[in-house]
Amino acid sequence: MSAEEAVDAATVPPGVAPLYREIAREEWARLAAGMAQPLTETEVVQLRGLGDRLDLAEVRDVYLPLSRLLSLYATATKRLGADTAGFLNEPDTTTPFVVGVAGSVAVGKSTIARLLRELMSRWADTPRVELVTTDGFLYPNAELERRGLMERKGFPESYDRRALVDFLVEIKSGADEVRAPYYSHMRYDIVPDAHVTVRRPDVVIVEGLNVLQPPPSPNDVAVSELFDFSIYVDADASHIERWYVDRFLALRHAAFSNPNSFFKVFADLSDEESVTRALGYWNDINLPNLEENVLPTRHRATLVLRKGPDHAVERVLLRKL
Repeated sequence: MSAEEAVDAATVPPGVAPLYREIAREEWARLAAGMAQPLTETEVVQLRGLGDRLDLAEVRDVYLPLSRLLSLYATATKRLGADTAGFLNEPDTTTPFVVGVAGSVAVGKSTIARLLRELMSRWADTPRVELVTTDGFLYPNAELERRGLMERKGFPESYDRRALVDFLVEIKSGADEVRAPYYSHMRYDIVPDAHVTVRRPDVVIVEGLNVLQPPPSPNDVAVSELFDFSIYVDADASHIERWYVDRFLALRHAAFSNPNSFFKVFADLSDEESVTRALGYWNDINLPNLEENVLPTRHRATLVLRKGPDHAVERVLLRKL
């Protein structure tokens, strides 16, 4: 089997498949019956990323039921925490429900994370939802250059994994306030002295490429061990490649055109030059990272969203309890 065929194989390995319920889109969409659509078309447009075709129908059919399921899980987890505290004759110290969102570059996971933050906050049980991306835990560019890792930005070794684990440990320990570093996509670097502050919300969504990876050694804590629920956004590599190239082309007229952008050198490329450059980045960096590090973690997710060529979710796999 070629590398491309391996990436495009079954959604989960055959030995793991029995652990999941496989739900067709039509069946999943029926779960939204009776649920009010909480978002307007304008809000959906503001939430979707470049190249993503998210619309009201996709929100209603796929993400509204998913947000309700997550809210139910969060409520049940909070209730279990309170019951456990009562059993132990201790005060209830239930901590935020943490959701991990993983998947390839350009697969749409950032849009999904933003959308779930908005939808979950509309449910009465989970009104306070925060979103943190693992970009903030990348090493600063100066440190990446010192380590010879600038060409492997996004690979597991380019992240300060210990800092991310410590951040999540504080969240799950019930700290009143926890800070995460802030990453600027315009500057393509960590912004010194800037932070994202999380103050005991009901739910924390953590989005990133490698959040489902196992620990580097048996004595380490995996980031995913600190999740209460995890989502993997899945699609054929050939589709993701096309979405990546399309996004690169769109960025020439958006972020790349900003004179303060790290990527301003790409703004004047022709279409042909842009496609060549994007395919180079995809084949040399993003596809190897997908094959070696991201895709092998797919079966660790609680739920897998399988997308078709138009970014629409075609089926959902939910791990059995």
